[in-house]
Amino acid sequence: MTVESTAARKPRRSAGTRKSPSTKPELVQLLTPEGKRVKNAEYDKYVADITPEELRGLYRDMVLTRRFDAEATSLQRQGELGLWASLLGQEAAQIGSGRALRDDDYVFPTYREHGVAWCRGVDPTNLLGMFRGVNNGGWDPNGNNFHLYTIVIGSQTLHATGYAMGVAKDGADSAVIAYFGDGASSQGDVAESFTFSAVYNAPVVFFCQNNQWAISEPTERQTRVPLYQRAQGFGFPGVRVDGNDVLASLAVTKWALERARSGEGPTLVEAYTYRMGAHTTSDDPSKYRADEEREAWEAKDPILRLRRYLEASNHADEGFFAELETESEALGRRVREAVRAMPDPDRFALFEHAYADGHALVDEERAEFAAYQASFTDGEGA
Repeated sequence: MTVESTAARKPRRSAGTRKSPSTKPELVQLLTPEGKRVKNAEYDKYVADITPEELRGLYRDMVLTRRFDAEATSLQRQGELGLWASLLGQEAAQIGSGRALRDDDYVFPTYREHGVAWCRGVDPTNLLGMFRGVNNGGWDPNGNNFHLYTIVIGSQTLHATGYAMGVAKDGADSAVIAYFGDGASSQGDVAESFTFSAVYNAPVVFFCQNNQWAISEPTERQTRVPLYQRAQGFGFPGVRVDGNDVLASLAVTKWALERARSGEGPTLVEAYTYRMGAHTTSDDPSKYRADEEREAWEAKDPILRLRRYLEASNHADEGFFAELETESEALGRRVREAVRAMPDPDRFALFEHAYADGHALVDEERAEFAAYQASFTDGEGA
C-alpha cells in the first residue's frame, strides 16, 4: 500500500473543507472522552439502573467485537476472505444500540453491523462465509431477529419500514431498527422510507452511523444541515448522539425504541462517530483524508473511554482486563480456524440461477470462464 506524504495529500484534501468543531451542533453525551460521567436530565433515566456487571459486559462486547473485526481484516489480507468492511471505531454505537434491543425487536443491518450481530447472538464465523463467497449469509434471520446483511446501499431502510408497518398491523408492541451510514442517507430509498414510516406511523428507529466518510466523500458534501435534522422535514424527531459513547448510544436508542413501541412512530438517531479504518479492505483512506484527522478521533476511542470510567469507578480490576485479553485471543484463534476450515468458493456458482431455464449467453460466458480457468498450469485461477 502506498502512503502519500501529507504535503502530497493537501491539494486534494482542500476540496473537502471540514467544518470547525465550533459549528457542530450539540450531541447527547453521558461519558466524555476522558471517561467522566456527564449528567443528562433527559436520558439519564434510561441507564440509571445499569449495574457494574452490565458496564463490564458492554466493555467486553466492544473488546471482543474489535478483536473479531481485526482478525477478519487480517484474514482478508492473507487471501482467506474476498473483502471485509471494518467497524473499527464504531463499536460503541453498535454495542450500545444493540444492547438496547429486546429479543422480539427486529434488526435490518447493512454490511458493517458486526457488533449488532454479536449482540443478537449471531456466531461471528457466520458473518465471514459471505465475505469468503461460500454462502449468502449463513444464519437464519428469524432465529435471531437479525436480517441478512444488505450490500445495496439504503435499501434495508425500506425493508425495515415495510416490516414495521406489518408489526403495527399485527398489533405487536415490538420495534424495528434499520442501520445505515451517512452515505446511504443520500439515497432515494432512505427518503422514501422516511416518508412511508411517518405517514403510517411505523414503529421503526432509523439508526444512522455517521462515520464522517461515504468512502471518500465527506459528510458536508452530502448535506448542508446535520443529518439528524433531516427527520424534521418528514415529521418525526431526530437526535444526534455521541457515537463513541456506549452509554449515550444505549440510552438514546432505548428512548427511540420505547417511542416506537408505544405508537409514537419513527425516530432518526444520528450516531456521530468515525470510521478509523478503510471503508473496506479495497480502500486506501490515506488517499483522501489526513492522518491528523484520525489521530484526533483516536483520542475519543470508545473502548478506552469506557475503560477509564470503569477504572475510575472501581467497577473493574486488572484481573478482569487480563481475563478478557485471554478470551479475546481465544476468539481470534477460533475465527482463524473456522475460516480456514471453510471450503473454497465455487467459481462457477455465479452462472447458476441467472435465468430459470438457462440462457445461451450465460452458457457461452460459462464456457469462456472455464477455458480461462483451464489456462492456468496449476489448475487454479488467479
